[in-house]
Amino acid sequence: MNPRTAVVWTPDFLSYQLSDDHPLNPVRLDLTMRLSRELGVLDGVDLLAPQEASDEDLLRVHVPSYLTAVRSAPFEPFGVGHGLGTADNPVFFGMHEASALIAGGSLLAAQALAEGRADRAVNIAGGLHHAMADRAAGFCVYNDCSIAIAWLLDNGFDRIAYIDVDVHHGDGVQAAFYDDPRVLTVSMHQHPLTLWPGTGWPTEYGTGDGVGYAVNVPLPPGTRDAGWLRAFHAVVPSLLREFRPQVIVTECGADTHAEDPLANLELSVDGQRAIYHTLREQVAACDAKWLVLGGGGYSLFRVVPRSWTHLLATALDRDLDPGLPIPADWIAHAAGLTRAALPTAMTDGRDPAYTPWGDVPGEATADRVDGAITEVRRALFPLHGLDPDDPRD
Repeated sequence: MNPRTAVVWTPDFLSYQLSDDHPLNPVRLDLTMRLSRELGVLDGVDLLAPQEASDEDLLRVHVPSYLTAVRSAPFEPFGVGHGLGTADNPVFFGMHEASALIAGGSLLAAQALAEGRADRAVNIAGGLHHAMADRAAGFCVYNDCSIAIAWLLDNGFDRIAYIDVDVHHGDGVQAAFYDDPRVLTVSMHQHPLTLWPGTGWPTEYGTGDGVGYAVNVPLPPGTRDAGWLRAFHAVVPSLLREFRPQVIVTECGADTHAEDPLANLELSVDGQRAIYHTLREQVAACDAKWLVLGGGGYSLFRVVPRSWTHLLATALDRDLDPGLPIPADWIAHAAGLTRAALPTAMTDGRDPAYTPWGDVPGEATADRVDGAITEVRRALFPLHGLDPDDPRD
């Protein structure tokens, strides 16, 4: 039986615009939905329209004083603190409403899974993984990822895996569940010595009852498709097999791409497509439900729409041929918004094949990638009864 997939969408998601020139521009969402529609990915899919998350739901993760600050910030000329009014998180009118709507979208997706209306659910506007309990950070006001997970924990689920494939460390979600063994947080990200927020070391593996349930895989700058996939397969499937999640939540930032202006990994759209397929395989292997969220991605015209169209296609089991040409109407629309050269196909022409860990290194950065793999396995695997030196584990 094919899994049922719900897609959450409203054009009102585009109101989350931190400023006119901010890197996190909602045009990437609009272009993704346009491209998905023109390629037939969303044919026959009834889109679920969200409502703003209630204060009760926001308070599952955030403290009351922070909600007050978010609401009042647009009317406070001297600032309210809490990470608001910075270059990363400028204040804008309607900030609370726009942020609560994105959180409401991820909640609606979680509710569709919990109520049995879907086996998979997608909110590409979600994935605001940096927001902390009492402050905004990294372009994120409310942490919809953590809010959705907290709601699931309160509604019948007690084993949730969160897998973050954004180029930046999923620090806000890790912080929210750092001592909670019911949530396994996994973050694959560029090494913290080389990229904001400077966290996400292998030795950050949880505290108290949560020891062993925070997993960080820091990757060296320059890591390409093969190295990324080699690291993922060397670490994540074994831990998921031991954890046996009921729900897998994935934050699927597209800022790992070689053209992303804010980071230094070297993945292709083909590699990102392979990641999404890998995540789907892990969901099936765990017989879990799948909550799919967006995340970062700042190559707004050339990368994010193609990558996330592949993401939607993957979640809907409507896989697209990478060589498929991009429709002329989409190119014409996008050309009216940017002077950047636009892609003409759904591929970068790269082969994302990788060599499994334990075999001969397969790319120039493999030695450094393998060093990260070894460090993570030795820090985490013994805590789960796994042998860090055995490729079969």
